[in-house]
Amino acid sequence: MSIDRAQLETILAQIVDPYTGKDVLSAKNIRHLHVDGRHVLIDFALPYPAQSEFDGWRARITEALAVLPEIETVQVNIRHDIIAHAAQNGMKLLPNIKNMIAVASGKGGVGKSTVAANLALALAEEGARVGLLDADIYGPSQPAMLGVTGPPESKDGKTMEPLNAYGLQINSIGFLVDADKPVVWRGPMVTSAFNQLLRQTNWDALDYLIIDLPPGTGDIQLTLAQRVPVTGAVIVTTPQEIALRDAKKGLRMFKKVGIPILGVVENMGAYICSHCGHLAPIFGAGGGEQICTQYEVQFLGSLPLDMQLRAQMDAGYPPVTAQPEGEIARLYRDIARKVSVRITQQARDMRSKFPDIVVERAT
Repeated sequence: MSIDRAQLETILAQIVDPYTGKDVLSAKNIRHLHVDGRHVLIDFALPYPAQSEFDGWRARITEALAVLPEIETVQVNIRHDIIAHAAQNGMKLLPNIKNMIAVASGKGGVGKSTVAANLALALAEEGARVGLLDADIYGPSQPAMLGVTGPPESKDGKTMEPLNAYGLQINSIGFLVDADKPVVWRGPMVTSAFNQLLRQTNWDALDYLIIDLPPGTGDIQLTLAQRVPVTGAVIVTTPQEIALRDAKKGLRMFKKVGIPILGVVENMGAYICSHCGHLAPIFGAGGGEQICTQYEVQFLGSLPLDMQLRAQMDAGYPPVTAQPEGEIARLYRDIARKVSVRITQQARDMRSKFPDIVVERAT
């Protein structure tokens, strides 16, 4: 008995991706469906990194098709296919960077750099090629948090090679200056340093570049909005009212310049007692969800105030790597999944599909 292809497609159309809410047929996850006698071969692609989910997807598809007795074997080849998405105002993307994610906060001290580092690591552990740019010129913290030191190598005397840590490509002003000396620069110098770190680093075929921005809405944020193609921004805040007020300012700034808000992360949502495990909302509760409702953006998740997390970051051993099976790592993976799925819902970058048109005057 031959396999009815229409029946196959009907069954596949009932399998829904829990992260996108779309069935795998209409979402075009099925890139190729081949029937050979009683054997079925499926080429399956996800538009976001989800390496840890591959076995689960394979099992779901095989189990769904098992209702057809005429099928003898099902082979499912799974991969992720991360594409470039459009930046604000149709800005042309930078070479070798498909998607650029700004991680921002309205004020300092909310754990933005910790979120940026672990978000980058979570995306990388799911199979994406990820870079991390520490754009906090006055207070670079990524070198210490990731346990890596510079300076970066230059092969041509003009550009820099990114350093590597835990599978990430990294650059930071912290690799170029003495860690104990303050950076006493005016705005134009800071903006110039940021541009050099971004554009003169030889990023190697990145799916995502995470930019750890300085707090506030200053020179670097303005440069980012006007001159850098950003796919979207993640806002980090604590539940405290003071932090929420500044987070709202940052959120409104990105909206004003046309940069999509990918979502809000509420950090230090509750303190976890290291002795009894009791949760205490030291900075309040529900603030992150509140501003998401007010501004109609996605709530990406709440992270606890955890002593072990602090110690791991100070030691240069982030929890996503230090304890990949732990609860903190799970929360970061969930946030990373939501961010990457949110990006897939945006328009594709089409500028690279067409050549630049130059009009020259005839002589």
